[in-house]
Amino acid sequence: MVMWIDDDELRDLFKTSSEERLQNIDAGLLHLEKQPDDETVIDAIMRDAHSLKGDSNMLGLKDIGTLAHQVEHILKAVQDKSQAMTPDLCDRLSHALAAMAQMVQESVTGEACGVNTFYVLAELMGASDPPAVPEAIPPSTPPLNGEVGTIEELPVEVEAEPRISGSQDADIPQEPLDPSLNGNGTVPQPTPTPASITLETKPASPPKPSESVDEGEGLALATPGQRAYHIETIRVPTQNLDSLMTHAGELTVTKIRVAHRLAEIESITTLWEEWNRDFFVNRFLFDESKKGGQQGQQLQTFYNRAESYLQKLGTVSDRLRSALYEDITRLEMISDELEEGIRTLRLLPLSTLFSFFPRMVRDLARQEQKQVELVIEGGETQADKRILEEMRDPLMHMIRNAIDHGVELPARRRQAGKPETATITLRSYKTPSSIVIEVEDDGKGLDTDAIKETAMRRGLLRGEDIDTLTEGQIQNLILQPGFSTCSMVTEISGRGVGLDVLQTNVERLKGRIEVESTPGQGCLLRVSLGTTLTTAHVMIVAIQGRNYAIPVEYVQTAYLVAPGDIFTIEGRETIVYDQQPVSVAKLADLLEISGSSLSSGQKQQRMPCIIVRAGTDRLGLFVDDLVDEQDVVLKPQSQLLKRVRNISGATILGTGDVCMVLNPQDLIQSVRRKRGTLTTPIAPTSSTQQHNIILLVEDSIATRTQEKRILEAAGYGVITAVDGLDGFHKLQNHPIDAVVSDVQMPNLDGLGLTARIRQHQEYNEIPVILVTTLASDDDRRRGAEAGANAYITKGNFSQDLLLDTLQRLI
Repeated sequence: MVMWIDDDELRDLFKTSSEERLQNIDAGLLHLEKQPDDETVIDAIMRDAHSLKGDSNMLGLKDIGTLAHQVEHILKAVQDKSQAMTPDLCDRLSHALAAMAQMVQESVTGEACGVNTFYVLAELMGASDPPAVPEAIPPSTPPLNGEVGTIEELPVEVEAEPRISGSQDADIPQEPLDPSLNGNGTVPQPTPTPASITLETKPASPPKPSESVDEGEGLALATPGQRAYHIETIRVPTQNLDSLMTHAGELTVTKIRVAHRLAEIESITTLWEEWNRDFFVNRFLFDESKKGGQQGQQLQTFYNRAESYLQKLGTVSDRLRSALYEDITRLEMISDELEEGIRTLRLLPLSTLFSFFPRMVRDLARQEQKQVELVIEGGETQADKRILEEMRDPLMHMIRNAIDHGVELPARRRQAGKPETATITLRSYKTPSSIVIEVEDDGKGLDTDAIKETAMRRGLLRGEDIDTLTEGQIQNLILQPGFSTCSMVTEISGRGVGLDVLQTNVERLKGRIEVESTPGQGCLLRVSLGTTLTTAHVMIVAIQGRNYAIPVEYVQTAYLVAPGDIFTIEGRETIVYDQQPVSVAKLADLLEISGSSLSSGQKQQRMPCIIVRAGTDRLGLFVDDLVDEQDVVLKPQSQLLKRVRNISGATILGTGDVCMVLNPQDLIQSVRRKRGTLTTPIAPTSSTQQHNIILLVEDSIATRTQEKRILEAAGYGVITAVDGLDGFHKLQNHPIDAVVSDVQMPNLDGLGLTARIRQHQEYNEIPVILVTTLASDDDRRRGAEAGANAYITKGNFSQDLLLDTLQRLI
């Protein structure tokens, strides 16, 4: 029978509190394994186990309560020195905690976890040969009799257990039975010795007014001598915080718009001042020419009245300007405080995230027969909760990679003059503009020769490019999807999956990664993330009258470059910045904005150039103008724009105009893709079709032949496939620059092929063009949702349309 809490409020409260208590107990067990005599920690985790037992029993979750009861009993034995905290005992307790975590999940989701409580309890009680209970309890462990075992099935002596307030030992049972299994698969009956499992069979009696109540069993009654009860922390629903953060961001936009209104009022004031000056000049000239006449008298009256109006206009304008200055000052103060306050509510200490890893390091090190100590520094650093959510898996892969690839075996470390116990440091700290998370090991470091060899074998690097790569660029190759120098697949690495997850998640968070390694001394991976994920400080640039935003954390500098400062290195336009060559390109070219060529007059002028940096790579971007720097609210992209290259999002400026936020990492990749190399970024050339390979997927031989001829006549190389499955196999075995595919095909259709391509990070940037007879709006929508970059109907098909689309996308 599935455990389920049917009360919404209690379900949410139990989920939060139980997960926190299980995490605290696990962290305490790891500490006790090293310092078993720490009474403070023993007391703390016993309180958590006791509270978890009380909460579970109160909500009718008897299986969880019984396991928590046994955990508490074991901890009491450790406290009384009658049992030692050995690694084996710690493993048994850890397995029980993992099982309880799954049972908690079942109670709040209603989805059966398949945990066999009998088996978990058997191992926890130290059965001589209990069934194996893995780290993560399998969803369906078959019990002895073929049915899911529950606590009620245990043939044990049941006795009522009253709760006695004020006594910590009151509800600790006697030593339970060792449930060793008989040869016939049954459980022996309990003997008269102190070997009974004590289970609670009735609710706790209400305490007397003079008694106190333990945490988790009720509300303590305050006495005159006790301190007043205060709630130090509160839990706020995440959706409420997200909504408030959005409103605060919109308030920032409103503040900017009000500032623009002030600029308009300034224009009115300036106009009034000019009008006023002009009026008095003309009045003086008129007075000199028209003295004494009737016409002059009428005009004099008009001028007097106009002068009065102008004075009133000036007074109102000055008053409005002064009031608006005050309002803007107050609005800035309120919006800044509101935004900072809401951002603070979303902050959590990184120790919340880091606490997941000590157990993992211990278990993986034992599995690999290595000795590893995890040192955590800067756990008090606070970060937005989304950073903690998004960085858990990447950090897990970073640490696993350090254990498997970085840390040597004890004997090898001893030969190298190192301590047998390796150190992995998980560190975090805050800079004025970012949150930094580092994973550093003192292992053997990166083998750059093996990295280069692997990169060349996988086609990521050409032989002639090796000498042009910096040490940092070589080291950063380990972040490429599927990259691995390990020759043997193991349980924790060697499949080429792991660090590319880090790259993907960090890019999603608009952060950057740095790799530093010293041979024989170790390796460091550094992740820098913005302090806030809803707003960004950007530099606004203009191209042909249209504004674009570049996040300032990627901007090194901006200055004017004279045409004579540009020179060519191996066909690449280059300038010198900071005594280093930096490749340059026109931003308009990278964004494929037509009509971006410079006039002869512009070629003689200094051009604004922005030096952007992503990791160790730098690129100079020529723009038409530098407009402004400001804070903007980042708007999420729609599904149709999710995979648009070079764009990371959009924002609305104070003028009300929509402004695209550029992705500098994509811009650098776009330049690399134009040249087919991973060396220092270079400017694109006009011959975009040269050496481009098109994968043509079409089941009709007639259509396939026609399209192949069109593409080859335009200078493309063409690889053909007869259906989507054939096409995906060929994509895996050939370097492909774009895919042109039909939709309706056997085995795997075009939509399925597109979706499969988008599921693989290494193919995610390849443009996909669907050419089909399906022409309805729903068909187009399905194509866009699958991830296609373009959709051409065969009814509108033309050679020029296909070639223009390819030229635009590649």
